[in-house]
Amino acid sequence: MHLSEQTPIPSAALPLAEFRAHLRLSSGFADDTTEDGLLDTYLRAAMATVEGRVSRALFARDFTLRLSHWRDGYAERLPLAPVTAINAVTLIAADGAETTVAPTRYRLDADGMRPRIEAAGSALPTIPTGGAVVIAFTAGFGASWSDIPADLRQAVLLLAAQLYENRDSGARADLDFGVRALLERWRDIRIGGRA
Repeated sequence: MHLSEQTPIPSAALPLAEFRAHLRLSSGFADDTTEDGLLDTYLRAAMATVEGRVSRALFARDFTLRLSHWRDGYAERLPLAPVTAINAVTLIAADGAETTVAPTRYRLDADGMRPRIEAAGSALPTIPTGGAVVIAFTAGFGASWSDIPADLRQAVLLLAAQLYENRDSGARADLDFGVRALLERWRDIRIGGRA
């Protein structure tokens, strides 16, 4: 399994002004934006950490998932939520030849916690021997910062501030209690050996 982000979060969507206010950085000066590059870096690092912990894409963007086999011939769980669309399913033969699967052969079960691609008939398309399948999909809460749930936004700001404040110490940045508490309800609890 290989998950790839196809469209990065645009810098214009990042809450730099809100993060600056959260850090209580000086304002009203001509050089208010001199640290924006650094703030951008810490916001992106915090978002990646939060997304990794809760298996949720915060900003809506496109991803591809490459698999060499289906876990179940009828449905395959997608590694991120919330999924809003499956854009394409492509079978790749061992020789690299690609075949686009007709959208009538699959559907999205957009369960908010465990989205999955399901067969529209009795089974998902057969993956060629030695080949793969690539599922292109869109996941995320929305295109703007305000579309993201408030507790996840707060977790990002707290973690980004923690990274910013410890930037010179070289200390390992563990998630503090406040961040962990905000993320807890979003954590995916797995019982048993299957995902």
